[in-house]
Amino acid sequence: MAHEVENRLKDLGIILPRPPKPVGNFVPGVVVGNILYTSGTLGTQPDENDNDVLPYVGKVGADLTIEEGYASARLMAINHLAMMKAVLGDLDRVKRIVKMIGYITCAKDFTMPHLVLNGASDLFVQIWGEERGKHARAALTQHELGFNAPVEADLTVELHS
Repeated sequence: MAHEVENRLKDLGIILPRPPKPVGNFVPGVVVGNILYTSGTLGTQPDENDNDVLPYVGKVGADLTIEEGYASARLMAINHLAMMKAVLGDLDRVKRIVKMIGYITCAKDFTMPHLVLNGASDLFVQIWGEERGKHARAALTQHELGFNAPVEADLTVELHS
């Protein structure tokens, strides 16, 4: 079915932003064979001046609640979708989300990074379903991330031939 993913995004009320602007010497993603490797990205949104801004900043469990961390992870997943579309041209080329490695900036005693990263995982399952959207993952705690971001992740994605 053509435009399956675009239709699903529309049903969910999601309009993809432009991909986040790289803050270093790298590209949003690289395709090798039938695998797409995305660069790490944050839960940013473009502002009125087209600058990437973080609606959520700080450490989960200190400055932010789990729910705010979850929302930041969801925004991060939307940025991954924008990056995938920029690299692939068509999100229907995605066969399966294979793996996500996520980093959560959190308070020293915070022990639930998995609940934060569910903000991204849940969205992928909503879009691609259990079989194609559920993925292997790691949810790692960090003391700091760039720009005081609460969440960052990168993806490994299998593509249709």
